[in-house]
Amino acid sequence: MQNAVEMIADSDQIAALAHPVRSRILEALRTPETAAGLARSFGRSRQSLGYHLKELERIGLVRHAGERRKGNFLEQLYQATARRFVVSSRFASNPEQLASVFRDQVSLSQLVDLGERLQCDAANLIEQSAHDGGQLSTASVEAEVRLPDAESREEFMREFVDLLKTLLAKYGDGEGQRYRVAFATYPQSEHES
Repeated sequence: MQNAVEMIADSDQIAALAHPVRSRILEALRTPETAAGLARSFGRSRQSLGYHLKELERIGLVRHAGERRKGNFLEQLYQATARRFVVSSRFASNPEQLASVFRDQVSLSQLVDLGERLQCDAANLIEQSAHDGGQLSTASVEAEVRLPDAESREEFMREFVDLLKTLLAKYGDGEGQRYRVAFATYPQSEHES
């Protein structure tokens, strides 16, 4: 079964997404197709497309999706493993340095995980909206606060948590459609203005 969204961090997979022919193949393989069918639609040789398909299958972005008889021939069908691919924010980082930072700062690791989850959830919602043809009820809030010292940061977090407890107690249980609510607080990067 094809995933709606797949998070990738492997350098070979990311290189494939950047390759013009392979990225077109992945786009075309949202639905199963044969190498010959792709070759006809791309105006390229079957051997050329077959090579790219085998490489995409080898790195795990394409999978075998069955067979189709065409005359006396049995053609192999291929399909992308996901309709959308999201590149992990952990890809560009030094793995040892990243592990050390996350070991010492668990909430920073959780922030990265939240960012990746939001990325995947947003891609899934785009797919759902495109498929259903309707609008989805979403909301986002972004704000900047100024916290001059440790005491102010602690007071802000205490008040923030108290407000969340009240809201979550009121809306957390009960009937109705489920919504994911994500809150994060972190220092603004020195590189942002």
